[in-house]
Amino acid sequence: MIEAILLKQTACYDPTGIQINTLRKVNFIYGSNGSGKTTISNFLHNPNDERFPQCQVKWKSDEKLDTLVYNKEFRERNFGKGVIDGVFTLGEATKEEIKEIEDLKKQADELKGEILQKRDNINKLKSQIQLDRDEFKEYAWSNSFKKHESYFKEAFRGVALQKEPFMLEFIKQFKNNTSDLHSKEILLEKSNTLLGSVPVTIIKIASIDIEKFTQYESHSIWKKRIIGKADVDIAKLIQKLNINDWVNQGKDYIEKDSSTCPFCQKDTIDDSFRDQMNNFFDKEYVENSEKLKSVSLIYKQSIAVIVETLKEIEKSQEDLKESKLDLDKFKPILKSLELQVSSVNELIESKRKEPSRSIELPSIQDLLESILNLITEANNAIEKHNKMVVNYQDEKRKLINEIWKFLIEQEKVKLDNYIKKNIGLNKSLEKKIEENNKNGKNWKELDNRIKELNKNITSVQPTIDEINRLLKFYGFLNFEIVPLASDPNLYQILREDGKLAEISLSEGEITFITFLYFFQLIKGGLTEESVNNDRIVVIDDPISSLDSSVLFVISSLIKELIKKIKNDEGNIKQIILLTHNVYFHKEVSYEGLRAKGEKPYFWILRKKDKVSNIQFYAENNPIHSSYELLWSELRNWKESSGITIQNTMRRILENYYSILGNKRDDYVISSFKTYEEQEICRSLLSWTNEGSHTLPDDFFIEIPDDTIEKYLKVFKEIFSETQNLGHYSMMMKEDLPESDNLTP
Repeated sequence: MIEAILLKQTACYDPTGIQINTLRKVNFIYGSNGSGKTTISNFLHNPNDERFPQCQVKWKSDEKLDTLVYNKEFRERNFGKGVIDGVFTLGEATKEEIKEIEDLKKQADELKGEILQKRDNINKLKSQIQLDRDEFKEYAWSNSFKKHESYFKEAFRGVALQKEPFMLEFIKQFKNNTSDLHSKEILLEKSNTLLGSVPVTIIKIASIDIEKFTQYESHSIWKKRIIGKADVDIAKLIQKLNINDWVNQGKDYIEKDSSTCPFCQKDTIDDSFRDQMNNFFDKEYVENSEKLKSVSLIYKQSIAVIVETLKEIEKSQEDLKESKLDLDKFKPILKSLELQVSSVNELIESKRKEPSRSIELPSIQDLLESILNLITEANNAIEKHNKMVVNYQDEKRKLINEIWKFLIEQEKVKLDNYIKKNIGLNKSLEKKIEENNKNGKNWKELDNRIKELNKNITSVQPTIDEINRLLKFYGFLNFEIVPLASDPNLYQILREDGKLAEISLSEGEITFITFLYFFQLIKGGLTEESVNNDRIVVIDDPISSLDSSVLFVISSLIKELIKKIKNDEGNIKQIILLTHNVYFHKEVSYEGLRAKGEKPYFWILRKKDKVSNIQFYAENNPIHSSYELLWSELRNWKESSGITIQNTMRRILENYYSILGNKRDDYVISSFKTYEEQEICRSLLSWTNEGSHTLPDDFFIEIPDDTIEKYLKVFKEIFSETQNLGHYSMMMKEDLPESDNLTP
């Protein structure tokens, strides 16, 4: 069955177009000539016609059925060429053969219904799977990709920078990823090396040996008091005055051949004094002094080299883009080291000046070890970095897998739930598809069996007999349909004298015989195999140029067809009937009180400003009589072209007052009490007659809405002044005051 029809950008349908939705088994569309009915029927006959590029048909369960359309084009296609294609129907079939075909057809129809139902279930299941997929895709994109894009975007490049590929990779990684799980911080650190530009090898920081330096830092010389020999006479005085260092410095100023004392500048220096000085500052004193000098020099040189080396390391690492040294820690420690070294050097200098002093050097070993630890950490990182550089591609691939492992661990529960549900739904889908394929195979076997039986018992002769019977029964005696002598599967229309009658038939005769032919066609088929095919029927104005008796015949045939469709009898599953004839519409849509089956749906097709539009009435038949239709047009005048409003108002007044009430215009005018009101009424009658009986200008001019509204008020006043306001209110479907009576 057809569920919906969309028509736009063709004939009188604009780019917005119309939609005819929720079609039922039986559907009635009323529309005046030129409103767009034939466009609908032509489209349904051939939806692929180039005239309808923007139009669409929606089929229930996507099951397309044969569509048989009766309209003007059908008549032109099938009549006027001398021969007519034969229609195959069941011929000389026995009751048993017909019963067997009917039983098989019933089985096939039941199976087809089951197939369509399961197909709907399959489509719903597919929609659910797709909905879940779309929801999960959005969730994964928002909560995994977008959340970590700024950190790990390079890890996704070339693999998953769009929603669909990202989701697929997300699921794949969840199923297959066995990488180790690392923290985000570790992954970021590795990403800085592997996910930016291609990394290069970094030279390790030179190692610094402080072992020798630390030996001198703790040397015993610093605490040793370097003094002269105690058993020399002068020693007691020097020791008492504690002037070892002063005397030691002064003795160097004693001149070899001079007796002048460098201390008091008197001639007190003799050989005995010289001997005592030399004996006091003996060999041990000299050796200790030299050792102090040597150790001091080595210490100061060593620490100076270390500090200078560390400063060079600092500078080189500052210039290195991918430095692994923690300069934020390194720099302040180095600064502290420099200050400490300066302090130690001053202390050493004081010891050298005063060897007799005992000093203890403050240790800078802790600072050096802190710096060396930073260098060691940096070198370890460099070694790790260089190892990654050597195995760059492998390490990069490993890191990407580790990043995915981190991501899927974050959404493990969500992923697990989605995949389990998806697997379950897909298994159910596969099972339903398998079952429906099996049903389809069984239906095909039944259909082939039906077609095989049809070949044996179908014939074109019953169609000839039925059409000729109806022609004669309704008084068409001077022509009939006969099989073509050269091909009994083709028809001709011949006169009694054997001459071709097709070219001399009247329009009414052609319309009647073509409809009888079409009616046989929908019961049979143009081939033996298609006799029992399911189909829908579209009938567009089948009663043009027919007298009332034939109109009744066609109405009766269609009503019988509608009854079978509603009761699911036969292979016609749906009918869409379009007409402009109110009486015909009333005849074919009348159901009676005992009507069974699904109620039909009704529409009215109108054209306004050269554009068609449609109004849906559901199960409420909007057409009861031509008189009521006039009122309907009046109620909905804004939806129709303003050019028809005058004629509509004139016909209502004529029907109600002149024909039914035997009252003329004078009666209507005289009902108004004042001269002014009578003139306004006369103006309305003149206006309606002018719009009905005069030819419009060459150029169409729309009547202004305010003019129409003014005359509508006068129109209502006519019914009010003639004591028929109740009738007006009833026909306009207005709420009535309790005191008003409804005038029939």
